[in-house]
Amino acid sequence: MESEDSGLEEIDADTGNFFEKLDSWVDGFFSLLPNIGIVIVLLLVFWFAAGAVGRLLCRMGHRRGRPSLGEVGGALVRWAIIIVGVMLAITVVAPSVTPGDLFAGLGISSVAIGFAFKDILQNMLAGILILLRQPFEVGDQIVSGGYEGTVERIETRATMIKTYDGRRVVIPNADIYTDAVIVNTAFDKRRSQYGVQIGCSDDFDTACKIMEETCAGVEGVLDDPAPEALPWSMDADGNTVRLRWWTKSVRTEVSHTYARVIKEVYNALDKAGIDMPYPTRVLLFHDQTEETDGIRGKQREGWPRAPEGEPPEAARIETALRRSRAEDDGQGRDGRSGDGRQGEGSAG
Repeated sequence: MESEDSGLEEIDADTGNFFEKLDSWVDGFFSLLPNIGIVIVLLLVFWFAAGAVGRLLCRMGHRRGRPSLGEVGGALVRWAIIIVGVMLAITVVAPSVTPGDLFAGLGISSVAIGFAFKDILQNMLAGILILLRQPFEVGDQIVSGGYEGTVERIETRATMIKTYDGRRVVIPNADIYTDAVIVNTAFDKRRSQYGVQIGCSDDFDTACKIMEETCAGVEGVLDDPAPEALPWSMDADGNTVRLRWWTKSVRTEVSHTYARVIKEVYNALDKAGIDMPYPTRVLLFHDQTEETDGIRGKQREGWPRAPEGEPPEAARIETALRRSRAEDDGQGRDGRSGDGRQGEGSAG
């Protein structure tokens, strides 16, 4: 019985010590009430000050024609002011914590945050540099990363473009800043070109003049610089003329004017009798079921089998060609044919 009584005495809770600690906590809370009130007021002051400064920067950006930069700059400054207010509030609540301790902890935390959010911070820095250097603006038509469209918005993390077929593409700012970007609307004018093939016997100057005059009269083609047509190459199927013209740089103007130019130039060349050839190819296949397959001197290249006792079609054509050349050579000697008679139109 004595052992049981001693065990019960050992597990008795010290309620007096608990109430002393609770009382000390309550006294500490009431002693910190003035500091807590000051902290609340301080945070409210910094919150409203941050909002006012952010709105001011946004308005300045809009007035100077750079709304995206104003919004991003206002957001960054607003959060910087709020962070400073929170740090000051901590020093007021906990007087033992000095601003130096806070900055030291902030430095260590910044390194950890930098490693954890490397991609986000990289895109943010790239977005700020894009907004500052302004290689393109909202409303420009660009090509980046295989995507082409109109810039809708430039944020700290990504740039949003709307493609010509009505889709939105979100491109990280780091990719845009480190990769090549084509800004189609950086200048007011844009040149288009097309290679037109004419017949080998057609005159270059005539074809070029028709193309230039026709292109100059097409809606959307600019007068300065004027359209030009240049003899470009002599190909196997014809001669190529490179036609160049200038339009406004907006995509709709480029595409619609391009279609009108192709249509009008084709109609003008066709009306003037300028040949526009297309590749012509002749394919001959030999019969692989015959015994002569693989013997180049005997196999038939695409011609039907000749009846027994007759030469194959290729041989007959070759004989006819030789006879025709022989007759032409005979008529070319002193205006006489091969049998000694005078050719037509000769004297006497």
